[in-house]
Amino acid sequence: MTSNTRTAIVVGGGIAGPVAAMALQKAGIEATVHEAYDSTADHTGGGMSIAPNGQFALDAIGAGDIVRAVGIPVTSMGLRSWNGKQLARFAPPDRLPPMQFVWRADLYRGIYAEAARRSVPIVHGKRLVDAVETDSAVTAHFADGTEASADILIGADGIRSSVRTLIDPAAPSPHYAGLVSFGARMPASGLPSTDGVMYMCFGKRAFFGYQIFDDSSAVWFANVPRHEPMTLAEAQAVGAKEWLRTLHTLFADDRTPALDMISRTPADDLLITGPVENMPSSLPTWTRGRMTLIGDAAHAASSSSGQGASIAIESAVELARCLRDLPYDQAFEAYERLRRPRVERIIKLGERTNSDKSVGPVGRVIRDLLMPPLMKLVAKPEKTAWQFDHHIDWDASPTNP
Repeated sequence: MTSNTRTAIVVGGGIAGPVAAMALQKAGIEATVHEAYDSTADHTGGGMSIAPNGQFALDAIGAGDIVRAVGIPVTSMGLRSWNGKQLARFAPPDRLPPMQFVWRADLYRGIYAEAARRSVPIVHGKRLVDAVETDSAVTAHFADGTEASADILIGADGIRSSVRTLIDPAAPSPHYAGLVSFGARMPASGLPSTDGVMYMCFGKRAFFGYQIFDDSSAVWFANVPRHEPMTLAEAQAVGAKEWLRTLHTLFADDRTPALDMISRTPADDLLITGPVENMPSSLPTWTRGRMTLIGDAAHAASSSSGQGASIAIESAVELARCLRDLPYDQAFEAYERLRRPRVERIIKLGERTNSDKSVGPVGRVIRDLLMPPLMKLVAKPEKTAWQFDHHIDWDASPTNP
């Protein structure tokens, strides 16, 4: 068996798309990224963590320094209740590198710079409207009237993927987790460093996460329970000032830094990131013919998992490895076989975390009572190793994982 893929169209210029194009180039496949938006997104977005497994996947294609250049180490995650009581602390095993907190804009710029250094083309203003397959190629049609043809097409176009709909018109929609999310970057918090710990606080009325860095800059984020779904546009229409007042009220009784950090955040600095969503843990169809999906288009994990970007990077690299060695139809099958069990397990883990964030008053009391003994069992480093200690052996055959 040998590869029959020489060219690829990658739809989506966020994180997974350019990484996929670089991995495909390493596999000997010419790939062009087509991004819907006219401009780059190097000044937008909040923060995220890149777990050790995401770093390993980038290392497999010689791109791990992108994260190390812009990341801030997160040595562990600390869980606290509304009254400041420590519920648990967990971290990857000591043998692994720490998680890295990155600002999305910094990561985006780093990925684009590396793609340019490798002469990977990224074309903007190409919103996909259709894709037509023949026996020998697939042709993407864009809203500006242009088209592009290649051996395969990869959808890396996010949780509301156009490619996913073309592959399966009956594909399920993203699942709303019952939470609306906010955050902020604080150049000067005025608070002492958390010494590499990112704290997750289960408040009386909402969830609050934060990390204070050694220079007193900080990041915070909040998940607010809301039964009725709210789109990003609807959340943004409420306005930052009104949301800050709401957040101030929600965290007024919590004995955590939440109220202080929110009070120090100007309205212009509030990031309204909208509903917390994920794809169902088992999306029925990833592939049709010459088209397949990666990243959030296939397996969008909730932000609560802390793994969304990392598993997107993994899938981009794994797919390229499969296409390097196998005909595209067999490569797509091998890719799904290698990826589905892992990403579905991570998505389910994020769903359970979302449930903990949105419990009512009675559920909160039960959660805070049960979490400490439960975490003594499950928060041991080796218990979490399956998430973090995951390596892609680039040189190995995908038929023998």
